[in-house]
Order: sequence, then structure tokens, then C-alpha cells
Amino acid sequence: MKITIITVGSRGDVQPYLALGVGLQQAGYTVRLATHDTFKDLTLRYGLDFFSVGGDIQSISQGESGQQMTEAGGNPFTALKRLGKVLEPVMRQSMQESWLACQDAELVIGGGTAFWGYYIAQQLNLPFFFTALQPIYPTGSFPNPILPRWLRLGGWVNRRSYILICELFWQLFRESINRWHVETMGQAPCTKSFFAMDEWHQLPKLFGYSPSVVPTPQDWNESCHVTGYWFLDSPDDFVPPPKLLDFLESGEPPIYIGFGSMASRNPEQITTIALKALEKTKQRGILLTGWGGISNVDLPEQVFKLESIPHDWLFPRMKAIVHHGGAGTTAAALKSGIPSIAIPFFVDQPFWGDRVAKLGVSPQPIPKKQLTVNRLAHGIQKAIADQSMRQQAAQLGETIRSEDGIGEVIKVIQQIK
Repeated sequence: MKITIITVGSRGDVQPYLALGVGLQQAGYTVRLATHDTFKDLTLRYGLDFFSVGGDIQSISQGESGQQMTEAGGNPFTALKRLGKVLEPVMRQSMQESWLACQDAELVIGGGTAFWGYYIAQQLNLPFFFTALQPIYPTGSFPNPILPRWLRLGGWVNRRSYILICELFWQLFRESINRWHVETMGQAPCTKSFFAMDEWHQLPKLFGYSPSVVPTPQDWNESCHVTGYWFLDSPDDFVPPPKLLDFLESGEPPIYIGFGSMASRNPEQITTIALKALEKTKQRGILLTGWGGISNVDLPEQVFKLESIPHDWLFPRMKAIVHHGGAGTTAAALKSGIPSIAIPFFVDQPFWGDRVAKLGVSPQPIPKKQLTVNRLAHGIQKAIADQSMRQQAAQLGETIRSEDGIGEVIKVIQQIK
């Protein structure tokens, strides 16, 4: 069976789908990953067919509109509006190229934002699986993950919050989708959002996170499958930089500090906070990307800077992990069994920061706008000194490593196709 997986976004958004594609191909399927050119070499390195959908969300997110997006902070409506501004320039090309990527497919998987895969599958009379890295199907158990965590809503209001956010998300892209729907697909404009259609509730939905982190809500229907995380193992030929190995072996495990693709207008300020917090707690540190062009020669000898490295190799070697709370990085931190401290910027990041704190494997998250030296130092100190937290993190990591999220996806596909 030929499967096309459509996914767009930053590396944290795309990598789980690459992992899923690798697992499906190992199970005997022929897999094509339709995503940005940024990920072409990585995709081919893992042996999957690659199809470009154009655009580079990662580069755009580091520009002016991307910086405005991350500065929305805890306001979900402003964040969504700015997210739409970031995605809009590449939406039409991505949809058009996705259509071409699916012409010889026998099954389509639409990852996260790329829900337009449903329209392609419908037009080609193919099965479609909707996927997400967050629990975005309506439930009375908790509000939509991008709403502020302090909201305490009732069951039916929680469910309505999903409809509200999905409708807002749809409106941001309705014009582009309908233009593409008419001009490319030869169909009439959509009269209602994808998330308001009856078909949405019947489509098979795969959620790529662990049920030990967010248990499956009791009011979800049988179309929803919480499979476990989709992890991408380091390439077999991966060799860590010798200077990094020397640094790791020269002292105690360091504190990882990195914020993924999150852009900042003032990276020097964040760098200063990070360095002072490490100094205050007397810890060594590793800084990963986004640090305003600084080099290792600019840093004290107890701090090392990296551009990129596989999380699955690095994180188990850390004493604590400071990150932005993105779904992918949170998953990698949990898998490592090492306590982490989330510094959420926007959208679903506060949800994950709040969730891991409630699980007892992380201190309370520190919203990016509230980040100070003292707050970060306090979080680091708690993560390294709280033995109960460290034990719970280790136990949860062991549970997550025992799960087979990709295997569960394969079972669902085999049952439903």
C-alpha cells in the first residue's frame, strides 16, 4: 500500500511524522512524506520518498511575523491570528503540491495543520486518517489545549471551546482553502468548516502522544486512538561531535537550555538570563540554537553551545532540561526520564508545561514573558534537588519507552483500511 503523509511546520511538528513514516515503511508500506524543502535531506536520509510542498515555516517563523506570533504569549486568539499570518503565505502552494503528492497514493494521512488532506482523499476516493500531536477532539474533561490553563470550565463549556477554536482556525484559512477547492479540485466552495462536518466525528483520528501523559477522555468516541508517541531514533551513523563528548566527560551532567524554533527579538536577553541562572545554581549548561550569534569562545568554560543534535541521544545525558514546551520536545524530555522545566511561549506549549507539572515530573512552567534569572534558577534547583520528582520522571520515562506508538498506528490502519 502506498501512503502519503502530509505535514507542515517546524522540525518539532514534522519530525514525529517522519518517524511515523519510517515505522510504516519498515512494516511493509511504501511511504511518501510531503513537507517543506527544509526536511528533504533528512527525509531521504531515512529512506522515505520526499515530495516538496514548498514554503519554509521555520524561516518565516524567525522573521518579523514569526516574532510577533511568539510574543502573543497567553492570548490564544492573538496567537492564532498571528499563526495564520505566518502560515498564509505558503498555504496555497502547500495545498496544491499536496494534491500532486497524493495522485498515486492509496491512503492519505494529514498531519496536524494539514487537515486539507481530507479534501484530497475525498476527491480521489481514498481513505484518510487525521492525526495530531495534541488532544484536539472535543471533550468535557478539559478545555481546548490552546486556551489559558487557569480557565476552569464546566463539561459542556469545555466541549464548546473546541468548536470555538477550530472554527476560528478554519476562518483564518477559509479563503485560501476555498480558492484551492474551486480552482484545483473543481468543487464548490466549502459551506462549513472541516471541523463542523459530520464526517469529522467519524474519521479515524490518531493522536501521537502517550496515554500515560494525557489519558484518553471517557467521552471520546471509537474513532479516536491515542497511540503513544512517534519517536525518531538517531541515524545509525550518528557520531556526536568530539568537543561535545569532551565537555560531557569533563564534569557533572549539564543543564540543557533550548527553545526549538521559537524566535525572539532579544536573544541576548534570554542568553543573559540563562547564563546567570546557571551561575546562580552552580550548574554546567548546554545551549542549543537561537542564541543571537554567540559562539563557544564567548561563553564561560562550563557552558557549551550547539546548533543541533538528536534529542534522544542528548537528553538522557542531562541533569535537567529547560525547553519551550513544544509537543515534540516535551515528548523527548519525558522519554529521557529526566526532569524538565517548560518556558512556554504560546499556543499548546502552556498546556504541555501544565500537564508535566501536574504529573510531578517538572516544576511549574514559567511563561516566557515572566522569565527571570531567579525564576529560572528556582526551577533548575527544584528539578535537580527534588528526589521525588526525579524518581517520578524516571518511572514515567520507562513507561513511555515501553510503549509502541507507531505499532499502535499500524494496528489501527490494518483494522480500518
